[in-house]
Amino acid sequence: MNELRYDVAGIGNALVDVIADADEKFLIANGVEKGAMTLIDAARADELYGHMGQAVEVSGGSCANTIAGLASLGGRGAFFGKVKADQLGDVFAHDIKTLGVAFPAPVAKDGPPTGRCLILVTPDAQRSMSTFLGAAQNLKPEDIDEEIVKASFATYMEGYLWDQPGAKQAFLKAAKVAREAGRIVSLTLSDSFCVARYRDEFRMLVKDEVDLLFANEAEILSLYQVEDFDEALTRVKAECKFAALTRSEAGAVIVADGDVHVVDADRIPKLVDTTGAGDLFAAGFLFGLARGYGPVHCGKLGAMAAGECIGHYGPRPHVSLAKLAKERGL
Repeated sequence: MNELRYDVAGIGNALVDVIADADEKFLIANGVEKGAMTLIDAARADELYGHMGQAVEVSGGSCANTIAGLASLGGRGAFFGKVKADQLGDVFAHDIKTLGVAFPAPVAKDGPPTGRCLILVTPDAQRSMSTFLGAAQNLKPEDIDEEIVKASFATYMEGYLWDQPGAKQAFLKAAKVAREAGRIVSLTLSDSFCVARYRDEFRMLVKDEVDLLFANEAEILSLYQVEDFDEALTRVKAECKFAALTRSEAGAVIVADGDVHVVDADRIPKLVDTTGAGDLFAAGFLFGLARGYGPVHCGKLGAMAAGECIGHYGPRPHVSLAKLAKERGL
């Protein structure tokens, strides 16, 4: 087996997030579906951006946020995602490399610009996302460095990749390499609407290919087409060795080798923006798992990381998660 050099190799959409406040009327007037991630083209991205108010621009993308959180905890991460050699691409590459994360996928010299996600946050802290994938959609199997996957404790992939054929094949290639190397294959379902688009394929993946599943309550209910969480949990226990199911303020439920553990949500002074909460929970959980911690300890690290994230705008930590974990005795 290859020597371990990374805790997690992540594969996902390399995006820059543009985050702004909005009310319900704005969403309706601009045809934005609340709480969903909707894929849009370049023209729609320009139109919606023109209507948005003052915005914060930060490097994002679901899986990239997870790897950023892992790095903040002191973990060793690598990220495979595609950007173009343009202003936003330079911003993304600079941000992730500054964190100490390996970013090996070659930068595109032509084709669509670097992708961006326009995130509208309503007063209830719900985020509604309109995503122009841009260069991110051109991630291909040849962009995956097999040696990095083999040298990573876990490979972590976002379900959003299933929207693009090339990225989907990159996903499957990495999973095969990881399995053959005896490494952990992990998947986040990403979004209940994404699950609805690819339910049958995700069901097969979860049952046959994935060692560790991440999902929130809406996503796991959608996956099994049930309305009761306990029923979905029963299905997960039968099909997954490990699963981490987040339930917002109700905390998280961890399935590990048939046992079920409940982890409380982190208490925060004020809920500001839920963008990236699930991504950061996965960061904490994966970091703990790579360190050999038990499922409850991993869940507490995830809850801590998610709690830090939702107390401010943006999907990435504003303080050192390693320092925060030390202060909490984690």
